Amino acid sequence: MDVEAPFKEIIEELKEYGGEASKYCYQCGKCDTVCPWNRVTDFSMRKLIREATFGLPEVELEEVWRCTTCGKCPDECPRDVKQIDNVVAMRRLATGYGVSNELLRPVRSASASLAAEGNPFVQERANRADWAEGYDVKEFTEEMDILFYPGCMPSYDQRMKKVAQAVSEILNKAGVEFGILGTKENCCGESIRKTGHEDLFKTLARENIKTFVENGVKRILVLSPHCYHTFKNEYPEFKVNFDIVHISQYLCELLNEGRLQINKEYEKKVTYHDPCYLGRHNGIFDEPREVLNKIPGLELIEMAESREDSLCCGMGGGRIWIDTKMEERFANLRIEQAVDLGVEELVTSCPYCIDALEEGRLGLNYEDVLEVKDITEILREVI
Repeated sequence: MDVEAPFKEIIEELKEYGGEASKYCYQCGKCDTVCPWNRVTDFSMRKLIREATFGLPEVELEEVWRCTTCGKCPDECPRDVKQIDNVVAMRRLATGYGVSNELLRPVRSASASLAAEGNPFVQERANRADWAEGYDVKEFTEEMDILFYPGCMPSYDQRMKKVAQAVSEILNKAGVEFGILGTKENCCGESIRKTGHEDLFKTLARENIKTFVENGVKRILVLSPHCYHTFKNEYPEFKVNFDIVHISQYLCELLNEGRLQINKEYEKKVTYHDPCYLGRHNGIFDEPREVLNKIPGLELIEMAESREDSLCCGMGGGRIWIDTKMEERFANLRIEQAVDLGVEELVTSCPYCIDALEEGRLGLNYEDVLEVKDITEILREVI
């Protein structure tokens, strides 16, 4: 007589949502040894995967929503369990069943804003290109070299608008023919997908793809590693392929081709923070360092946890919308590491990282000790 598992239905749903690889887990616990959460609290990815294997994930609990999808555990896993896919599958399950709690209220707000205005910040679509006023930024046309897609944070967040503006100044200085789509573009959809809102992600993606194709877009320049990852690795699921370049790569390209000249020295000690979705997920480690090393006077000092071993800022996997207790913020650990190095500036190339690191710097009262900058802000000062 066949005996059916009592939670077979849940197991099958998780498989359908991309969580089938959980069955390969043999509970070695290597994921737990590298997870940044265990630097600040107790958390077990191993336990989550075990629960998923038996169809017992407690999707209403915070544990399912902790993973920042930083990519450290998949790198260590000897069985290719695909922990990120499994966690997202659990979240899709929760979203499908309408799981709701106080923790997820900001996620619901972000998803509603994405559906209505194309951004997660409850801001009007009509204001998406306001950051560009006064910076000689044109509307994209098919004849231009590149579409500059700043993304949501650089379009609406006051701190990150400065980075989008720095990029526009650099591109104009280099003589690049570029433009933006402004109100025509949507959020790339990466973070909302990681919270389990698959249908909303597909809607955003299809609308963006339609806009890109209709406007003759071939090459897309992005600021966010999350946009980079989504356009390059996930949009091909819709049978399209655009040439995607991250700003750190493009700056390196412009400098190496002689289209951009450095004219000033930068007499400061800096360290570079590798964003998870630029480094571990996409292997872009050298170009940002090459740009920094081309700047006369700048002294680049590496942190112990750099490149593949970089410490996550804590904002990935949709955690950007979920409040994290001050004592549990990875970014605070990163700030302390930079301060201990004795550098003057902590440099990175990701809007999420800048947001998290700025909060950490202010929360730890290091305003007069350390600055947080995007790589473009430094380059703008020396050209």
